[in-house]
Amino acid sequence: MATREEGRLVENPVEARQGERGPSVLALLTVSTGLAVLILGVIWFAWL
Repeated sequence: MATREEGRLVENPVEARQGERGPSVLALLTVSTGLAVLILGVIWFAWL
Protein backbone atom coordinates (compact mmCIF):
# COMPACT_ATOMS: atom_id res chain seq x y z
CA MET A 1 0.00 0.00 0.00
CA ALA A 2 1.29 3.44 -0.85
CA THR A 3 2.31 5.56 2.13
CA ARG A 4 3.10 9.22 2.63
CA GLU A 5 6.53 10.14 3.90
CA GLU A 6 7.56 13.77 4.30
CA GLY A 7 4.69 14.87 2.07
CA ARG A 8 5.58 12.48 -0.76
CA LEU A 9 3.74 9.38 -1.93
CA VAL A 10 5.99 6.32 -1.58
CA GLU A 11 5.18 3.04 -3.35
CA ASN A 12 6.97 -0.27 -3.46
CA PRO A 13 8.47 -1.33 -6.84
CA VAL A 14 5.49 -3.52 -7.80
CA GLU A 15 3.01 -0.74 -7.16
CA ALA A 16 5.13 1.79 -9.00
CA ARG A 17 5.20 -0.39 -12.16
CA GLN A 18 1.45 -1.00 -12.28
CA GLY A 19 -0.57 1.12 -14.66
CA GLU A 20 -4.10 2.21 -14.06
CA ARG A 21 -6.65 1.17 -16.65
CA GLY A 22 -9.50 3.58 -17.01
CA PRO A 23 -12.44 3.98 -19.35
CA SER A 24 -10.25 5.75 -21.91
CA VAL A 25 -8.12 2.62 -22.38
CA LEU A 26 -11.21 0.48 -22.92
CA ALA A 27 -12.59 3.01 -25.40
CA LEU A 28 -9.30 3.10 -27.30
CA LEU A 29 -9.13 -0.70 -27.54
CA THR A 30 -12.77 -0.92 -28.62
CA VAL A 31 -12.46 1.77 -31.29
CA SER A 32 -9.17 0.46 -32.67
CA THR A 33 -10.50 -3.12 -32.85
CA GLY A 34 -13.66 -1.90 -34.56
CA LEU A 35 -11.68 0.11 -37.09
CA ALA A 36 -9.42 -2.85 -37.81
CA VAL A 37 -12.44 -5.09 -38.45
CA LEU A 38 -14.03 -2.42 -40.65
CA ILE A 39 -10.87 -1.90 -42.71
CA LEU A 40 -10.32 -5.64 -43.14
CA GLY A 41 -13.97 -6.02 -44.16
CA VAL A 42 -13.64 -3.30 -46.79
CA ILE A 43 -10.48 -4.90 -48.16
CA TRP A 44 -12.16 -8.32 -48.18
CA PHE A 45 -15.18 -7.09 -50.18
CA ALA A 46 -12.99 -5.02 -52.53
CA TRP A 47 -11.21 -8.20 -53.65
CA LEU A 48 -14.45 -10.12 -54.39
